[in-house]
Amino acid sequence: MINPMNVIDSSRIQSFHVWLVIWLFLIIMFDGYDVVVYGAIIPSLTAEWGISGLTAGAIGSYTVLGTAVGGFLFGMLADKVGRKKIIVFTVILFSVFSTLSGFATGPIMFTIFRVLAGLGLGGVMPNVIALATEYAPKHIRTTLVSFIFCGYSIGAILASLTSRSLLPEVGWEPVLWLGGIPLLFIPFIIKDIPESVDFLLRKGKDAEARAVLSKIDSTLTGDFKLVTPALKKEGIAIFKLFEDKRAFSTLMFWLSCFSAFVLIYSMNTWLPSLMMEAGYDLSSSLMFTAVMQVGAILGTVIFGPLVDRLGFKKVLVPLFFGGAISLSFIGLTTSMFIAFVLIAIIGAASVGVQNLFNAVVSQYYPAEMRATAIGSTMAVGRIGGIVAPTFIGVLLSMGLQPQFNFTAIASAAVLGAFALLFVQVKHGETKKATEHESSENIA
Repeated sequence: MINPMNVIDSSRIQSFHVWLVIWLFLIIMFDGYDVVVYGAIIPSLTAEWGISGLTAGAIGSYTVLGTAVGGFLFGMLADKVGRKKIIVFTVILFSVFSTLSGFATGPIMFTIFRVLAGLGLGGVMPNVIALATEYAPKHIRTTLVSFIFCGYSIGAILASLTSRSLLPEVGWEPVLWLGGIPLLFIPFIIKDIPESVDFLLRKGKDAEARAVLSKIDSTLTGDFKLVTPALKKEGIAIFKLFEDKRAFSTLMFWLSCFSAFVLIYSMNTWLPSLMMEAGYDLSSSLMFTAVMQVGAILGTVIFGPLVDRLGFKKVLVPLFFGGAISLSFIGLTTSMFIAFVLIAIIGAASVGVQNLFNAVVSQYYPAEMRATAIGSTMAVGRIGGIVAPTFIGVLLSMGLQPQFNFTAIASAAVLGAFALLFVQVKHGETKKATEHESSENIA
């Protein structure tokens, strides 16, 4: 009898992994593009439709509300119908309505399309995380999952650079139409992205599970037998996150994710406007958005392997505090170079931390509740994304000094750091797996 998880854990990188990473990376890239492009077009929308900053912030909040509902709903649904089906459906959903939002003729129609796109954007992310976590070799799991989420930052950079190039020439509509490109990926996603092995075995689809494992390990041929996962306990999926002494850690993960999303959506939605308030022009302000995402990529790539080696607390907590310090100083400098450095650190401490955080949460919970765990954590986190755009919009409407606005955002990083400090690592699946492995070695 072969345990499929042992095969995956000990595997080397194969072409199977490469194609899986490519398609998941591209999906997340357009997720990042769609989220950040709204912040870039806010000045154009306010000028064309005459809406206030408060209204623009509210539209951003409504969109994030859609992503929160999508993450929660499609995270739980995937544990029942399969991750692949949900990924395909949500990619179609966010691509179609991202494109349609570029045809909106007013703020109400625009908001409806953005909320519907948000359902897909929120739903795709927990399932990408869960699938990537399941198929990544154990020794580089956090690194690989985090790398996929660098796609978010690449998409954000593309949104910033595309907006900078297209907005003055053709307006905001074509910038949104580009969000429909993932529809071209659908045939390839269906072909190259596998279903979860754990899900296949639970549904009695052993032949399909064997076919997937044969792509990971070419020595597995014929009608080999697989260990079937233990039956899931009956009950409501969300409640299982609070069983087996995980309740307090679940709440701390939720609080930390909330804080991270306050940082991310405050900066993604309002960074160009905040930097314009601080005295920079629109072109320079859009470049700050790109620099922030470069920092997120560097933070993910550099600190991902450290999380695998040192544990997440020793890496993510200092990153959060570093972000808080950088935010506190960004409004005090007049040097473009220093501002770029501080913005890059903020990128590593917000989007970068969230990239790493996704991998950490996905490994903390058992496979049968992984999508539910990630979906619910991100749904709670996105409440921070709902609050942040409107809150910063209110601050900007008050005409306060830029430094006050940045310091208010920095408090979220401090809260996130303390929440992670209280997570009980000993009750997570990663810790249990390590202890089990050690006992086997001793035996």
